[in-house]
Amino acid sequence: MKRHSIAALIVASFGLSACSGGLFNANDRLGADGAGAGGLSDGGIATSSFPPNSPEFFNQTIGDRVLFAVDTSTLTEQGRATLLQQASWLNANPAFTAIIEGHADEQGTREYNLGLGSRRAAAVREFLVSQGVADGRLQIVSFGKERPLEICSEEVCYAKNRRAVTVLGTGAVS
Repeated sequence: MKRHSIAALIVASFGLSACSGGLFNANDRLGADGAGAGGLSDGGIATSSFPPNSPEFFNQTIGDRVLFAVDTSTLTEQGRATLLQQASWLNANPAFTAIIEGHADEQGTREYNLGLGSRRAAAVREFLVSQGVADGRLQIVSFGKERPLEICSEEVCYAKNRRAVTVLGTGAVS
């Protein structure tokens, strides 16, 4: 029961991060191309008021998401850089597990986008495992186009919705 309560709190804090008035502004975590670690200063030095082993530090300083090009699950160079930092953090903090959420933009059918989201989440998982993160600590889920960050029929919105998000938790993944 305690594990579910902790997971619910973590999910709730991530939900607030998508709101502009929430605890975290999702755009504050994103680099110039919308991915990566917005918490890094211009000199590449991590800046955060959160403890380095906290989920808040992970989200703010490392970045919890990577973005993808249209109709692809291939990791970008920026995405791999973010995932290297995620892997390092996860390896240094073995008490945490992660659910990797795959997302797509609103173009295409529901079925197609669920498959694309799954491939994106799997690509992230495979990369993290290749960097030493135990496979048993990671789970994937696809939301396809069902949970957009931005809603509009323009590329600027589509680009933010083509993503994989690493959601931290504690305990065993199911």
